[in-house]
Amino acid sequence: MDESGDSGRPQPGAGGTDPAAAPDGGKPKRPADPGGGLLMGRPFGVPVYVAPSWFVVAALITWVFGGQLDRVLPELGGARYLVALFFAIAFYASVLVHELAHTVAALRYKLPVRRIQLQFFGGVSEIEKETETPGREFVLAFVGPLLSLVLGGVFYGAMQLVEPGTVPGVLLAGLMISNLIVAAFNLLPGLPLDGGRMLRAIVWKITGKPMSGTIAAAWVGRGLAVIVLIGLPLLTHTGALGSGNEGIGGVETVMDALLAAILAGIIWTGAGNSLRMARLREHLPDLRARTLTRRAVPVESATPLSEALRRANEAGARALVVVDGQGNPKGVVREAAIVGVPEHRRPWVAVSGLAQDLTDGMKVPAELAGEALLDRLKATPATEYLVVEETGEIYGVLSTADVERAFVKAMARPEG
Repeated sequence: MDESGDSGRPQPGAGGTDPAAAPDGGKPKRPADPGGGLLMGRPFGVPVYVAPSWFVVAALITWVFGGQLDRVLPELGGARYLVALFFAIAFYASVLVHELAHTVAALRYKLPVRRIQLQFFGGVSEIEKETETPGREFVLAFVGPLLSLVLGGVFYGAMQLVEPGTVPGVLLAGLMISNLIVAAFNLLPGLPLDGGRMLRAIVWKITGKPMSGTIAAAWVGRGLAVIVLIGLPLLTHTGALGSGNEGIGGVETVMDALLAAILAGIIWTGAGNSLRMARLREHLPDLRARTLTRRAVPVESATPLSEALRRANEAGARALVVVDGQGNPKGVVREAAIVGVPEHRRPWVAVSGLAQDLTDGMKVPAELAGEALLDRLKATPATEYLVVEETGEIYGVLSTADVERAFVKAMARPEG
C-alpha cells in the first residue's frame, strides 16, 4: 500500500507515500530528524524508522507462524519461534524493499522523500510533493506491487533449490505467499492502496482533472473498506481463507473480526485523508500573499503606540511596520502585543517595545501563493510577516491568523 501526498495515510500490508510539505519555498528543506520510531538507516539518504507498533505485529506474526510450524515441523520444538521471528523480520524486509521501490521512483522524479516508516500494517513512504503528471503517478504507485511480485518470484525460484518440508523450504514458501498477498492487496483499485493511486492516475488522464481521479479512487477505497469489514470474516469461516467453521464463536472469530475492523478502518481513513488533501491542494492557489496582506503604516521606533494607531486609522491600515530613519523596515508590531496594552498606557509605550525584529525569513514576496507561500511560512514560524514588492518596497503585513482563516474557508468549499 502506498500514499504519496501531504497527509501521512497509513497503508495496510505494505507501502505508503505521503508528501509532507517541504519547508522553504524554493529548495525542499528536510528536517534533520523527522522521527517516527527507531532509526534503522538511511538508504539513498532517506531515513528508515521502525514504529513501536511494528514490534506488536512482529510478536503476533512470530506467535501465529510459530504455531503453524509446530504442525509442519514438530521436531523444531521451542526453536520454531526463533524461525518464526526470522520470518517476521524477513517479511518486513520485503516490505522495506516495496517502499524503497517507491522511494527510488520518487527520487528519480526529483520528489523529496521525508522518511520511510515500517509500522503496524506495513510501511509508509512519505513523499513531500505530488507528481506532476498522471503517468508519473501511475509509475510511482505501480513500482511497489511490481517489486513485491518480483520478490514472490525470487522466493519461488529459491524454493526449487531446497528440500520441501525443511526450515528453508517453509520459510521461502511463506515469504513467497506473503509477498504475493501484499502485491495483490496493494493492487486493489481504491485509495489509499497503490491500486487506488493507479486508478486515480487513469481517471486523471481521462478527465484531465486530478481531483476527479482522487474522488473516484477514494470512494472505491471506501467501498473496499466495507467489503473488507464484512467479507474478510465471512471468507475465513466459509473455508476460503480458513479451515471451515471450527473457529466460529471462539477466539478465532473475535480475532478475524478485529483484524477486518482494523484493516477497514485504515482503508476508510486513508481514503478520507486522500480526499481532504486533494481538496487542500485544489484550493491552495487561492491563498495569495498579495490578497491576504493587511495595509501597513511605517512608523519610527520611538513613536508612541497611540500615535501609531492614530496614523493607521487615518490611513485605513491594520498593521504597523517599524522603520529606521531612512525608511528601511526593522520590525513588525505584533497584533497580540497591541491588544495587551491598556488604552490609557498607549501614549507612553513606544512601538519598538511591541515589535518583532525582522529576519530574512519574515520577508515574504507579494507574489507568493499556494504551497510556496505555506512553505515559506513554515520555514520561519511567526505571527506576522512583512510583505514586500520585488523592488523591496513595503507592501504590507501578512498575519498568520488571516492565512489560517482563508485556509479554513477554502477547505470548507464543496468538492470540485
